Amino acid sequence: MYLSRLILNPRSRQVQRELADPYEMHRTICRAFPNANFKDNEPSGILFRVDLHPKTGVPTLLVQSLQPPDWSHLLSNRKDYLLDEAALPLGVENPAWKEVNLQLHRGQRLAFRLRANPTKRLKENAKRIGLFREEDQLSWLERKIESAGGQLISAHVTGKAELRGKLFTEKDDARRMRFVSAQFDGVLQIKDPESFANYLTAGIGSGKGLGFGLLSIAPVRG
Repeated sequence: MYLSRLILNPRSRQVQRELADPYEMHRTICRAFPNANFKDNEPSGILFRVDLHPKTGVPTLLVQSLQPPDWSHLLSNRKDYLLDEAALPLGVENPAWKEVNLQLHRGQRLAFRLRANPTKRLKENAKRIGLFREEDQLSWLERKIESAGGQLISAHVTGKAELRGKLFTEKDDARRMRFVSAQFDGVLQIKDPESFANYLTAGIGSGKGLGFGLLSIAPVRG
C-alpha cells in the first residue's frame, strides 16, 4: 500500500473547482494511476481525503493506493496546482509518497481520522439515506469499525456538512447527488488484524469517489 501527500495551492482555480466538486479531484488523482484495475467503472484501491490546515486553510490532499503513483502530470500541466516550494516549510517535499507496510496486532490501540458518508437503508434494496444526527453518525461508525475487525474506544464528530457530488454530468445543480459528510477523529482497538487490514485497504462506507472512506491511523500518543 502507498500513501501520498500533496499540499495544494488554494489560489489555483483548478484546486478551487475541485474542492467544490470532489469528483473532479478524483479524476485528477486517477491520472496518476494509468494501470489501475477498474471495478464498476471506478479504479479500485484508490482512496483520498482533503484536510484543511486549521490556521492557514491550506488544503492537503492524502491519497491511499495499491500502486505507486506518478504525479508528474501535476508538475508539468498544472504548475500552479501544488503549493509553490517557496511557500512550503524548509525541507518539505511536495508531492511526497511512501510505501506503507501495515504491522497490526490484536489489542493494538490506534488514533484514527475518517471522513465518511454515513448512511442507512430503510429496507432491503431501498435507496440509502444520509444520517444527520450526531448520535446516529457515531452509531454508524461503531458498527463499521466492529465489522472491520476493531472496537471503537472513543470518537467525536467535526466538519458535518452536506456535499453535492457530480457523479454524472448534470447541468442542473438541483439534480446533483447529495451526500452527508462527517469527519470522525478518535481511538480504536484492533480485534482482528487481517480483517482490519482488508477494510483499511478497501475503505469505509460509500462515496469513495467523492473523498470518503480513507481511514488514517497512527500510534496513540502518551
